[in-house]
Amino acid sequence: MTQHAPVAQHDDWVSITTTDRGKQFPKERESLVRSIKSFVEKTFTIVGLEARKLRHDPTDIFTRAVQPALWLLVFGEVLSRVRAIPTGGKPYLDFLAPGILAQSVLFIAIFSGIAIIWERDLGIVHERFMGIGQVLTMPLFFASNAIYPIVLMPVWLQFIARCNPLSYEVDALRDLMLVNGISAFGLGTDFVVLFVVTTVLVIIGARLYPRVAY
Repeated sequence: MTQHAPVAQHDDWVSITTTDRGKQFPKERESLVRSIKSFVEKTFTIVGLEARKLRHDPTDIFTRAVQPALWLLVFGEVLSRVRAIPTGGKPYLDFLAPGILAQSVLFIAIFSGIAIIWERDLGIVHERFMGIGQVLTMPLFFASNAIYPIVLMPVWLQFIARCNPLSYEVDALRDLMLVNGISAFGLGTDFVVLFVVTTVLVIIGARLYPRVAY
C-alpha cells in the first residue's frame, strides 16, 4: 500500500523553506543597503568636520602643503638636473608631481586617523599609531612608481611595486593630470585595483575597529 503523506510533508517543507528564504534575502539586501548608507553618511560627516576645521584654521592648509612643496622644489629640482631617470620624454617635475600628490593623500589619510582617535578619547596609545603609520607609509611610497619608474628597480622590488596599490594610484594620476599622459597599467586596471583594495581595507577596518575601540 502506497503512502503519499511523506510526499505531502516534503512538499510542505520545501514550500516553507522557499518562503523563509524569500523573506531572508530581502532582509539581507536591506541590511546591506543600510550598511552602505551608514558608511557613506559617516564618510561625509568626517569630510564635513575636516572642511569646517580648515575654514576656521586656514593655516592648516599651509602646513599640509609644506612637505609636498619641499619634495617638488628640492628633491625634484635636483633630480631634474641629473637627467638620469627615464620619464618618457616628460620633464621630471611633471613626472614627479602626481607621485607627490598621491603621497600627500596617503599620508593625510593615514595620520588623520590619529585625530579621530583623540577626539573619541579611546585611551589608545596615539604614539604607537604614529609608529604604525610610518611603517606603512614609507615602504608604500618608496616601493612605488611615485619618484622613479618601476623599470629602474631590481626585479624583486618591481614585483613589490606591482603589488603596491599606490603604484596604480600614481599611474592613474599621471594619465589624468599630464598632457598626453599615458597609463602604464591602463586606467581600467588602475581603477579596478584601487576599488578592490579600498573595499577590502574598509571591510577589514570596519570589523577590527570596534574591537580596538571598545
